[in-house]
Amino acid sequence: MKKVIIIGCGFAGLSTARVLSRQRRQVEVTLIDKKLNFNFLPLLPDAIGRKINTNFMVYPISDLSKRYGFRFINQDVYSVDLKQNKVFTLRQELIYDYLLIASGSETNFYGDNNTMKNAYKLDGAEDVKKIYLGIEEGNFSCYLIIGGGYTGIEIATNLRKRMSGKFDHKKIVIIERAASILGPLPEWMKTYVGKNLEKMDVGILLNTSIEKIEEGNIYLTNGVVFKNAMLIWSAGVKTGKFIEDLKVEKNPQGRIKADEYLRLTEDCFVAGDAAYFPYKKSFLRMAVQFSIMEGKCAARNIIDSIGGKNFINIHQ
Repeated sequence: MKKVIIIGCGFAGLSTARVLSRQRRQVEVTLIDKKLNFNFLPLLPDAIGRKINTNFMVYPISDLSKRYGFRFINQDVYSVDLKQNKVFTLRQELIYDYLLIASGSETNFYGDNNTMKNAYKLDGAEDVKKIYLGIEEGNFSCYLIIGGGYTGIEIATNLRKRMSGKFDHKKIVIIERAASILGPLPEWMKTYVGKNLEKMDVGILLNTSIEKIEEGNIYLTNGVVFKNAMLIWSAGVKTGKFIEDLKVEKNPQGRIKADEYLRLTEDCFVAGDAAYFPYKKSFLRMAVQFSIMEGKCAARNIIDSIGGKNFINIHQ
């Protein structure tokens, strides 16, 4: 029986575990995740605006392990040895025949510890609860969202929805360091979104970033100062620390470049946000649909590798 280790219980890791659960005579699956719960991440911004119970967005990984027959280790991976086929946590060393790296992504503060200490993030349901509490206490005079990408726009619009009525008078401003919001989208879409944000009384400051944070005041590079503002950071993500230490080809976000079979090596696969996968002269972006598809494909290729069959090309 082959030992398969999956790092990460997001959409990619869970999809892989589900497929491999049908092959229990061939594989013994161990899933490692530092969190206790699977988080339904796409719903997080909506939860802010629609007051969705955060308990509906999580599911215990221990329950999933019983359902799909994998062993769950609730620890953080700090190192992977691709040559020795070993995964290291702070408590133990595990040996694998096949490895899937599906550890997802997390908020990237780009080494700015002061901003990290003062900002809210949106990596899981617990972060939504903190934002809930901050809004309901009503102590903030305004709300700044750092980053005008997809997530930043979603957060801003849901904040406005959440505060309609009681906190209508409070400012919501998106801070974007680039010359436009929603960078990769065509201009007509940016214009359309911009007009709708204006109707919702959501401000936008372009070519701007944080200069410093002092005594609760946020100083921007354009000279504007916001006092007593809730700062929500959505200006980028990165992969985990153990991936940073791997001497393999990665993109600037730290995503590992995989081949057409989602392989990093002969017995190591990558899927989800941790994977930088080439597709039609470009690369697949971070998205739930892609993560699920890649997880299923990685699982089938692990099974085919065990059986000596040809791999499935994800382009097919």
